[in-house]
Amino acid sequence: MENKTKKRNPVLLVHGINDTGAVFNKMARYLGKQGRIVCTLDLIPNNGSELLDKLAQQVANYVNINFAPEQPLDIVGFSMGGIVSRYYIQRLGGIEKVKRFITISSPHQGTNIAYLTWLKGALQMQPDSDFLNDLNSDVEMLNKLNFTSIWTPYDLMIVPAESSRIPVGKEVVLPVALHPWMLTDKQTFEVVAAALDEQISH
Repeated sequence: MENKTKKRNPVLLVHGINDTGAVFNKMARYLGKQGRIVCTLDLIPNNGSELLDKLAQQVANYVNINFAPEQPLDIVGFSMGGIVSRYYIQRLGGIEKVKRFITISSPHQGTNIAYLTWLKGALQMQPDSDFLNDLNSDVEMLNKLNFTSIWTPYDLMIVPAESSRIPVGKEVVLPVALHPWMLTDKQTFEVVAAALDEQISH
């Protein structure tokens, strides 16, 4: 019988604002137990003071350094990390490499919370920001890969919570009470694992 593990792509986990890669510890353990290679990186700075396109370049650099050019990759982005990953995929050539892309509670349409700051990266997550409008102008690009958006209607960081909706790919809505709990809830792990096991549909 063919070994399924051999077919699995490495998974890169990209964290959100004020987090580090350690925020994924539980999810990384869960996915690792399934025989996956799981990697995280720390975006620096992580507090919203750096432009998201510059953080996306850090993702691109990490991928270029750690993976062979021909190595396909899957990415899971949480919150701001989902938007940073989108920029890498849509603007920095990641579309050629990434096969499965999952965002968890990412402000695809922005969040009103971003009006409470003057930090330049956070400002890019305001609803109707030039940055998000640019990414959303050719969002259909994401149909080239297996894309899943996971979000909770109870989110108090993504306001309104429906801002995590995006008109492409697959959507999974989970009844998780708080934004950070999305990374510790078993339901999320199960949805992520299932999405990572989906056959590539091209």
